[in-house]
Amino acid sequence: MNTPSHYILNLALLGKTIAPKDNVAITVGAILPDISIFIFYFVAKFIYQLPESKIWTEAYYEPRWQNIIAASHSIPLALIGLIIFTYLGWNPGKIMGLSMICHCLLDLPVHHNDAHRHFFPFSDYRFISPFSYWDINHYGKWVAGIELLLVLGVNPLLMNLLKFPFTKGIVILIDLVYIFFYLKFYWLKT
Repeated sequence: MNTPSHYILNLALLGKTIAPKDNVAITVGAILPDISIFIFYFVAKFIYQLPESKIWTEAYYEPRWQNIIAASHSIPLALIGLIIFTYLGWNPGKIMGLSMICHCLLDLPVHHNDAHRHFFPFSDYRFISPFSYWDINHYGKWVAGIELLLVLGVNPLLMNLLKFPFTKGIVILIDLVYIFFYLKFYWLKT
């Protein structure tokens, strides 16, 4: 699932039910697991100057990067953080851990070749879903469409939840970018 979708869906799920006043903690937890992938991409593209094809077919699968990415997408590690923050009584940390777990659970059904090791370090198991959020060979066009509909579908809820015009604007901008790229890559492809 795309990182902005995690932001929007986690806010809709957790912000309305469990933590209506902890939007920042929800946002950090929704985005944090993917930070390792952004760092990986930056290093591969701008430091090692690898071509896109090599970045995503070779470098991404190198053991050191896979371990870093696995750690940031680990349900047990996020759960341990959640328990520690609960014990310490730090509610934003607890909500952040819960949001990280939601991120991982939303990723599970939509990763095929690029499946994460969500149970690292206790297991190297990868759930290889028959579906992919991006790969057209694994229903990417349809999964991306469902992702787009989910993101758009929670907008009314988020507009009531979010207090600042700036954050509402971010959601609207994400919507517009998603619509543009979905149409461009899956329907208007030449």
